[in-house]
Amino acid sequence: MYAYIEGKYSYKSPTTVYIDVQGVGYLIHISLNTYANIEKLDQGRLFTHLYVKEDVLTLFGFHNEEEKQLFVLLISVSGIGPNTARIILSSMKPLEVRTAILTDNDIAFKKVKGVGPKTAKRLILDLRDKIKDGAGIVSGSPLAPPTSSDQAVSALLALGFHRVKISKVLEKLALPQDTSTEETIKIALQHLT
Repeated sequence: MYAYIEGKYSYKSPTTVYIDVQGVGYLIHISLNTYANIEKLDQGRLFTHLYVKEDVLTLFGFHNEEEKQLFVLLISVSGIGPNTARIILSSMKPLEVRTAILTDNDIAFKKVKGVGPKTAKRLILDLRDKIKDGAGIVSGSPLAPPTSSDQAVSALLALGFHRVKISKVLEKLALPQDTSTEETIKIALQHLT
């Protein structure tokens, strides 16, 4: 529903932040990793995920798109709710989470409060292939506007193509930087199908 929310930080704590957007205050739950990145800022942008359960709507915010995508992957695992996912992202940096998954390091997850041995093994088993395919990895800086190539990759991922295959095709094509997103997608689709 909300891709991101940008405004003035009217309140910050290690677990929550209020963002004032033209007089409307949004309560957003954050990880310690995000807090460390925004602690000294007066305003900024948080990438958000709206979690819906029965009659409760909870907004989670992240310093960058990569952390948000990892959060979404983590809550897709049976036995891991949004608070446990937030604790994982507070205890480990996104790179550490991906590395632990790819190296079958269940011990790293067992150190996190609320994650037992079975959940740690299930998390690795469920997410290993998704991480290998590039989920939870975003190229480019979160502060820099996405390039047409980045936008094309996002669109092609949404169409169901694997990141590795997309990267190989775009690398092989070596399109000029001024190629539009639409043109990049059209050309890539010819080589992906």
